[in-house]
Amino acid sequence: MPIDAVIAGGGVIGLAVAWRCAERGLRVTVADPAPGAGASWTAAGMLAPVTELGYEGRELLDLNLAAARRWPSFAAELGDAAGSAVGLRECGTVAAAWDAADLAGLRDLAAFHASLGLRSEVLTGRELRTIEPALAAGLPGGLLAAGDHQVDNRSLVRALRAVVARLGVDVIPARVTRIAGTAGGTEVTLDTGDRLAAGVVVVAAGSWSGGIDGLPDPPPVRPVKGQTLRLRRPPGLLGHVVRGSVRGNPVYVVPRTDGELVVGASSEEAGFDLRPRAGAVYELLRDAQTLVPELSEAEFVEVSTGVRPGTPDNAPLLGRSATDGVLYATGHYRNGILLAPVTADAIADLITTGRTPDLVTPFDPARFQARTEARTQGGPS
Repeated sequence: MPIDAVIAGGGVIGLAVAWRCAERGLRVTVADPAPGAGASWTAAGMLAPVTELGYEGRELLDLNLAAARRWPSFAAELGDAAGSAVGLRECGTVAAAWDAADLAGLRDLAAFHASLGLRSEVLTGRELRTIEPALAAGLPGGLLAAGDHQVDNRSLVRALRAVVARLGVDVIPARVTRIAGTAGGTEVTLDTGDRLAAGVVVVAAGSWSGGIDGLPDPPPVRPVKGQTLRLRRPPGLLGHVVRGSVRGNPVYVVPRTDGELVVGASSEEAGFDLRPRAGAVYELLRDAQTLVPELSEAEFVEVSTGVRPGTPDNAPLLGRSATDGVLYATGHYRNGILLAPVTADAIADLITTGRTPDLVTPFDPARFQARTEARTQGGPS
């Protein structure tokens, strides 16, 4: 039987797209040398449209908020279909201030949130320690984002692997190296030398998306190295995701219900070098223990390293490429887990209806080509 869609990449984004496409009756193949590994496995699983918000454009915020709203139903539906829970935990997030200047910055951010109609609450030092007694004494206050939650990313990967298997999706342990248009559709070449013909190809290979040959507009995706640590101690140390910035160094601690604590994450422009760096591990442990001193007594379980797919504006590439039959679903940077529900639905809708949902039109991959042409012609960038 002919393949309707080949998904180049089997991380959370690629697997979620495959699930939604298979649900719609499409014959789907996923190609990835290690499905579910990489950034999807290394991630902490934060669903944080508010505490991840900087002073970016409203369009990305709207996309992140829409994704966060979809997560409860997405998780429930996936859990039912896969027969296993995905570990969604609606626990809220606390951003702890390190000093008075940091607290002033959080107050400014809370005011910005309010101007956008978002909910966040500035906390005094006493209020901060009341809701999270394990935090270090003497912190001046913080910010509570009650709607920023978490999901166990590894449980999510396992659930997606299970559901695509149940729906008959063929998962090939190989990397797509080349994509070419043909008279009858689109053809992909794998690093095994095999070739597959499909009606449409979805490039969802994360940081590796830009290295696929044959595309006249390769996605401008770069790898941003990140390391996360996994610790373990008896459950109950923290009730919220805790974020902070210790002497200017950002750090977070994500508590799972089983006692696992995910600490992250470093951020380095180091190409595809996936070797753990001792200095980054030390810095994460140092800063996490500064915020939560009892972490010094936790068992050290794991260090994992991955590369996030960054773009020039750190927003995703969602939609048609310059090659007929090729779609992009990549460049999610720090929000791949968060954006999985909206990305999967949008790409599956585009394939089956030919229409791009309004929510994702600002993230058309052609936006970078348009900027390049404007600069070349002397127009505004």
